[in-house]
Amino acid sequence: MKKKELTRFKKIFEEQKQTILYNDRILRDDFNVSGDDRLDELDQATTDIEQSMRMRLRNREMLYIKKIDEALRRIEGKTFGLCDMCEEQIEMKRLEARPTATLCLVCKEEQEKTEVLTAAGRKHKSLGETFSRKFA
Repeated sequence: MKKKELTRFKKIFEEQKQTILYNDRILRDDFNVSGDDRLDELDQATTDIEQSMRMRLRNREMLYIKKIDEALRRIEGKTFGLCDMCEEQIEMKRLEARPTATLCLVCKEEQEKTEVLTAAGRKHKSLGETFSRKFA
């Protein structure tokens, strides 16, 4: 991949990370619940739902920051844009659509086919563990 393209992706990742961290500070401030927000059962339920939604958003953003950090490490290690499975270049259109992609389209499709047939396809994707035992 050309140096100009790597620089562009690095800038995109750094901007995304700063935006997420800024939003995280705002969300953290919003997590504070005052006693006035818990006056009755309906207020309590509404507050609980809002906090749950904020927590899910925060968790999702933290997972994305991990992907951004990994992509930045790949840029520094000069492996950004290479497929983790076949080690071929990932198509530029794919990287523009999903900058944190680690698999080319062919390998990603193969992985998704395998997931359907294994327990890995039945687990939450954000757990970060691979599980390849096939069901009998």
